[in-house]
Amino acid sequence: MNKTQLIDAMAAKSGLNKADSKRALEAFIGSTTDALKTGDRVALVGFGSFSVNERAARTGRNPKTGEAIQIAAKKVVKFKAGSDLAL
Repeated sequence: MNKTQLIDAMAAKSGLNKADSKRALEAFIGSTTDALKTGDRVALVGFGSFSVNERAARTGRNPKTGEAIQIAAKKVVKFKAGSDLAL
């Protein structure tokens, strides 16, 4: 499902029009991004939670040459599914 399909599904389930659904989705994405940038955790009970983890610097290998390369430390977003999110 891409962003357009998600907006269509949100509009169908909520009774909102597509423009309002798009604004709601963009507001959610913006708010979540802002919270994660400040180091906060975003928890949606029953769905899951988003948090930021730090990956340490490490040594990797260039798959083409086999040469050792240094991979820098970085921050990554982690999602942990909630118990109600069963497939």
